[in-house]
Amino acid sequence: MTSIASKAIGIFDSGIGGLTIANAIAKNLPQENLIYFGDTAHLPYGDKSAETIKNYSLKIADFLLGSSCKILVIACNSASSAAYTSLIEKYRDRAEVIINVVDPLVNEVVTLAPKKVGIIATKATISSGVYENLIKGKAPNIDIYSKPTPLFVPMIEEGFIHNKISYSIIDQYLGDTKFRDIEALLLACTHYPLIKQEISAYFDHKVKILDSTEVTTAQLKAVLNEKGWANHTNLAPKRQFLVSDLTESFVKTAKHFYGKDVDLKLHSI
Repeated sequence: MTSIASKAIGIFDSGIGGLTIANAIAKNLPQENLIYFGDTAHLPYGDKSAETIKNYSLKIADFLLGSSCKILVIACNSASSAAYTSLIEKYRDRAEVIINVVDPLVNEVVTLAPKKVGIIATKATISSGVYENLIKGKAPNIDIYSKPTPLFVPMIEEGFIHNKISYSIIDQYLGDTKFRDIEALLLACTHYPLIKQEISAYFDHKVKILDSTEVTTAQLKAVLNEKGWANHTNLAPKRQFLVSDLTESFVKTAKHFYGKDVDLKLHSI
């Protein structure tokens, strides 16, 4: 095992939604050390300008890569859309170690090759057009219908899932007639996997529901193996979870995203 292999994987999001990605990584790559940063002081990113999101992301990347992380995962669609190119430009000498959540999901839907796909995400992600542009660039015949669903993030973070409130909001958004003939739906926000089953049930489980958790983890695993950076030690992995603003409610809510208790620590950027 090289010294690089023992270094941590850095993961960041605007808040705690990216813990769905961290959870998938922890399950599929159980020997890897992780450092997760949630920018809870500035959430949500979804209703902020691209320039603001980019500036926050660059500061977080400086911190994580400065903490000797061997690879950086942007576990946020809004940040992936607004900041990925800038991060690649800033870290040219190590651009191959930056992974976003957009490209793996685009590759997944292109491979699936549906006739029509729906996309739901934050306002920032939808307005960027990143998914439409990338999908059309690879599969121009796929028909795409995108819709911002901004209430999903606060609904999920406040714990309103699997109840009448969540069912009502899901119906309000997905009842759009333009979704009726879709064959696949992209959940282009790392919060949305927590209501994946409800969304699938809304479509009577007849629509393929795609999210970035497993496909991003698969790409990460492939990169680590290709570079010889996979951690094969038998030592217990270190998992650090940091947020820029620490509140009791976030500590409680983080459990829903990660699947078990998370010890969040305060760290300002």
